[in-house]
Amino acid sequence: MSLFAFLKSRTAFWLSFTGTTTGLAFFVKDLMQGGQFTKETNETGKVFIVTGANTGIGKETVRDIAKRGGTVYMACRNLKKCEEAREEIVLETKNKYVYCRQCDLASQESIRHFVAAFKREQEHLHVLINNAGVMRCPRSLTSDGIELQLGVNHMGHFLLTNLLLGLLKKSSPSRIVNVSSLAHTRGEINTGDLNSDKSYDEGKAYSQSKLANVLFTRELAKRLEGTNVTANALHPGVVDTEIIRHMGFFNNFFAGLFVKPLFWPFVKTPRNGAQTSLYVALDPELEKVTGQYFSDCKLKEMAPAATDTQTAKWLWAVSEKWTKPTMITIQYLQIFHLF
Repeated sequence: MSLFAFLKSRTAFWLSFTGTTTGLAFFVKDLMQGGQFTKETNETGKVFIVTGANTGIGKETVRDIAKRGGTVYMACRNLKKCEEAREEIVLETKNKYVYCRQCDLASQESIRHFVAAFKREQEHLHVLINNAGVMRCPRSLTSDGIELQLGVNHMGHFLLTNLLLGLLKKSSPSRIVNVSSLAHTRGEINTGDLNSDKSYDEGKAYSQSKLANVLFTRELAKRLEGTNVTANALHPGVVDTEIIRHMGFFNNFFAGLFVKPLFWPFVKTPRNGAQTSLYVALDPELEKVTGQYFSDCKLKEMAPAATDTQTAKWLWAVSEKWTKPTMITIQYLQIFHLF
C-alpha cells in the first residue's frame, strides 16, 4: 500500500511539475513578446514598399498595413512565395491594393528594374520599409561580387533607398525604416577588408551588416535634414522566422527535440516581431523623429560604434562607389517608356 501511495504521489508530482513548467513557459513567452503598436491609423491613400515581405516580419508588416487601408508593394526575390502571401493577405484584409513585385537585393540590376517599374506605376511613396535580410550564411557573393550579408542587408537597401529618394521627397512627410538588429552592438566596420575577401566569419559579417544599417540610417537622416523625410533604424527582437535557415545547429534533429523547446519561450512570433516596424512607420508622434534607433516600440540607445560620424561617411562613400545610385539607368527607363 505504501508503494502504491509513493507511485501515486510521484505521478501527481510530475503532473504538477509539468503543468507548472508549461504555465511558466507560456508566461515567459508572453513577457518576451515586447511592445505592441495599438494605435488606430488610417493609411488609405498612402503607398508603402516592404522588402522581404513574403514571410516572417515582412509579411506581418504588410498584413497590418493592408488592414489599415494602405497600398503596399511587396518587394521579394521569390515571386511564387510572394503571390501566395499576397493572396492570403488580400483575402483576410479585403484590401486589393497589395502588389507583388520582384526585387532581388542580391542583384543591383534587379533593384534598378524594380524601381523603374515602381515609378511607372506610382507617383508617390510615403513609407519605405527595408526589412529583408540574410543571416550567418556560408560565404557567397551577390551577382555584383559583394559578400552576401553585406550586399543584401546593407548595399542592396542603400541602392534601393537612394533610387527612391526623389519619390519620398515628393511625397513628404515620408519615412524610411531600416530593420537592423541588436547584433549591431557587436559589429565592427572592417575598413581593411569590408568585403571579407581575406577572411570570413559568418557571425562577424552579419554583425557588420547590421551596424552598417544603423550607420547608414544616421548619415541618411543628416543628409535629409529639411526635406521632411525621416530615417530610423530598429531591432525587431529575437523572432522565429526563416532568417535562421542558414544556422545549421538550429535546424538539425537534435535542436528540434531539445534546443528549440528551450528557446521557444524567449522568441517572438513574427506578428510581435513586426510591432516596432509598424510603430516606427506609422505612429503620428514620430513624424519628425529621425536618425534614431528603436526596440520594443521604444527609443533605445544605439552602440557607440553606430555614432561614429567618420566611419558613417566612409561607409557611405564606399557604398556609393559599389552601387552607383546616381548612375543614369537609361536602359530601364527606355524599357518602361519613361525616357
